[in-house]
Amino acid sequence: MNATQTSRDTSWYPHHRSPRQFIPLQQIKAAASPGEWHSLGADPLFALEGQLPLPGWNMLELDEESSVSGVVATLTLESSRRQVTFDFPVRQGKVTKRLVFVPFGVKRVTFAPMNAAGTFTLRHFQFVWLTPMFAHNRLLQRLANMHQHYRDLPLAEVKQSLQQQASKQSRKWQSIALEDYDSTFISMSTRRHYQQWIRQIEQRRAPSDHDVAIRTNVHAFESSVLLVCPHCSATNECLDDFKHKLAISLASLAEQALAPRRVLLLITPGRHKELSDWLKQWQRELSVLVVRETEALSVAAQRLEALSYCENTWVWFLRLGDRLAENALFYAACIAHDNPQAQMLIADEDSLDEHGIRHSPVFKPEYNPDLLLSMPYMGRAVCYQHAFVPRLAVESCAGQVNNANWLDYAQTLSVTRRRDFMATKLAHIPHIAYHGVPEQVSTSFVSLVQQHLNQLDTSAQVRDGLLSGTQRVRWPMPSPEPLVSLLVPTRNGVDILRPCVDAILDRTDYSHFELIILDNQSTCTETLAYLHDVEGRDSRVKVLHWDHPFNYSSINNFGAAQARGSIIGLINNDVEPIEGTWLTEMVEQVSRPEIGCVGAKLYYPNDTVQHGGVILGLGGLAGHAHRFFQRDEDGYMGRLKVTQNLSAVTAACLLLRKSVFDEVNGLNEADLAVAYNDVDLCIKVREAGYRNLWTPYAALYHHESISRGADDTPEKRARWLSEYAYMRKAWGELLDSDPAYNPNLTLVHEDFSLR
Repeated sequence: MNATQTSRDTSWYPHHRSPRQFIPLQQIKAAASPGEWHSLGADPLFALEGQLPLPGWNMLELDEESSVSGVVATLTLESSRRQVTFDFPVRQGKVTKRLVFVPFGVKRVTFAPMNAAGTFTLRHFQFVWLTPMFAHNRLLQRLANMHQHYRDLPLAEVKQSLQQQASKQSRKWQSIALEDYDSTFISMSTRRHYQQWIRQIEQRRAPSDHDVAIRTNVHAFESSVLLVCPHCSATNECLDDFKHKLAISLASLAEQALAPRRVLLLITPGRHKELSDWLKQWQRELSVLVVRETEALSVAAQRLEALSYCENTWVWFLRLGDRLAENALFYAACIAHDNPQAQMLIADEDSLDEHGIRHSPVFKPEYNPDLLLSMPYMGRAVCYQHAFVPRLAVESCAGQVNNANWLDYAQTLSVTRRRDFMATKLAHIPHIAYHGVPEQVSTSFVSLVQQHLNQLDTSAQVRDGLLSGTQRVRWPMPSPEPLVSLLVPTRNGVDILRPCVDAILDRTDYSHFELIILDNQSTCTETLAYLHDVEGRDSRVKVLHWDHPFNYSSINNFGAAQARGSIIGLINNDVEPIEGTWLTEMVEQVSRPEIGCVGAKLYYPNDTVQHGGVILGLGGLAGHAHRFFQRDEDGYMGRLKVTQNLSAVTAACLLLRKSVFDEVNGLNEADLAVAYNDVDLCIKVREAGYRNLWTPYAALYHHESISRGADDTPEKRARWLSEYAYMRKAWGELLDSDPAYNPNLTLVHEDFSLR
């Protein structure tokens, strides 16, 4: 679509209205390619001319492709009496549909296509007028699917709840419904909206003084905060900077809602002498402050010495210039009380700029072993029981004695090597508890992780990851190499199947596999001819016929029963490997005894991400992480480019050992014929004690669902609703608390935006 044309002719549909022109008003410039535009800043704006929307309920349909992920578009309707604004996130390769109520008398419509600099193309833009009854049904359906207050309620109960609220507030229930509906489209980016989230969400959730006072069971929480100060030259500039940073850290401790039992400051004799009077003033302000002199020359040695002075049960290390959040110790006390087995608490954290402004929040998952091997995701916000904190010998620090990031990572890895270590010894604090000043020096942790794995007696090899400061672990291939049985269900559609099968046969370095094509009643002569041909020309291919109505679970269970391999691969007939090492990577990972299901990184043909793993709870049940992100983007916390444990992965490309598949009784044929059977399988595997894993080092294209079609008939819709209801009934509690995610992140969008 260019400046004056829309993508469809709607002249025969009077209730379909599309603007005839998009007039650039600000921060927009036409690009060289037809239909493409440049956004020159965060506030690009069009005026819409021509067919403006009809008054009443309308469905806005938008198909926009942009060079930036996670952007938000804004529609503004202006009349002589008022102005109404609607925000909605832009999804790559997907038509966004959003209800808007258009008031009478709209004279001007403006549209902001994105809220960032970049390029974009408007492929489709139109308003569809709706009857009130249809619009109300769509309102209620989205609330039941997406809104936390109405999730899983029947539509009649959603409406009843809205009517009760409306009666109390003397308002129309439709108005309240639209407000709640609008909230499901809000996408608060961790990059662009963090300050807004702090004001509107974090501060509202913060405990009051009364809340802290009445939670008497946490007042016995005994914690020491240890401040160790690295050496620096004795100049006035250095001294002033030191005092400024130390004051910031001490002030954050003086302001704690739940006070620490002790604050230990370890300082050199010369620095102590310079600041003696100033520190005495702080001791009057912070009565628990204890100052000790040290001759230790490194941060590692100072940490060891500081621990020897510690008398309380829990220990925090606080770096000079960093701050503990006001409620950090209170939140830690609450989590420690609720998890009495925990000996290590990991909190969320963010960073401070040069002006002390918070940015870049890190909302962490719970204990995630493979993510920990890939990157030091636990960061600085870690609180240990004093008896549990590792004592790192200075001589073991391999030249990193003054690198606090390295020391923190080494401590965490050391904990996980203990014979008595269990995941229950770690508990997550789902609050921003630590504000840190970013380090300017980049550190390689390859040797540290290699040393860690060597001490665990593995033969795994560690190398640099795809991002600075991350690692890739190559696990040993079993000997002899296991046979992999790749199961590919199909029906007709040779134009889809042929590229998939040919690419697997021609573009897979790992050769010890059998490819079992599960033919589900194909009638197309060309398809049948291809099946006969490919089976005849490649001994690795076997065609089995499943002469029953389509049931994805049944077809694959049938194939698994016929498979000769010790590893089962569930493969869609519309995927294509991008490079030859995809299966090697997946076999290495799935051969580890602790690993259950292994998933790959999948792209749409336009090189946006289709699957970065599955997050439970997204969209009400489960959704794909980072869907529609650009191929070269790192993802939230860099998670698009590191191996990690996830609760589920898609069966479009999924490997697991046949013994594990059999142990959990395979796929659920009775209740999940088409949808969510892979999520159900992964949850069963996880509940059986295995870790599921997603790797970015196995990459394939996925032409999603083009072989089966959309759920666009009443029968398919009814089947989907039945399968959705089964999953909510079977796994509802687990679906709402994914340990690989974070409760501060959205369950509406796939972009790791804020909740």
